[in-house]
Amino acid sequence: MNNSSIRSILEKQKLNGKNFLDWYRNLRIVLRAEQNFYHLEEALPEAPADNATAAVRNAYNRRKNEQQEVACLMLASMIPELQKNLENLAAFDMLRELKVMFEQQAEQELFDTIRSFHACKQEEGQSVSSYVMKMKGYLDQMDRLGYPMPQILGVSLILTSLSKDYDQFVQNYNMHSMGKCGGFEEKFSWFIGFW
Repeated sequence: MNNSSIRSILEKQKLNGKNFLDWYRNLRIVLRAEQNFYHLEEALPEAPADNATAAVRNAYNRRKNEQQEVACLMLASMIPELQKNLENLAAFDMLRELKVMFEQQAEQELFDTIRSFHACKQEEGQSVSSYVMKMKGYLDQMDRLGYPMPQILGVSLILTSLSKDYDQFVQNYNMHSMGKCGGFEEKFSWFIGFW
């Protein structure tokens, strides 16, 4: 995929102070496509010592350049008033500052996500796989907002929200799977594979 074509989603909707969550979602999409998402989650490490090997110095410089490119992309996709306050920050620090600035929007999205999660019930005729994927989407969103739900609680809440038609399945699942190792992805795959 051409980087400029996917980056256009950031140009179409610049960060203006009222659209942080949408802008951040688009930024994550672009950086994931460019395999640079980790720059938002990890600060640039300290520069290597003068006696570091050439390979270590080259790896650091490459990462520093990538982080600078991400920071420039972020700045280019926001209005000038925001750019002026953030232009000297690295990508990781810039995002942290933006999250503080727009914390209220994130809190509202968290509230809406939790409300949707708890109100969601499996509809008549809805496949379990599509329902579990929808519920997992809410859990993933809570995680992205900085409020991950413990795996056992997430799985339990999904199981209890299945229609009564699946009571026997839930009982079997609880007898055979509770306490076993495996991440949510593994358990999620098991849900889907069951049907």
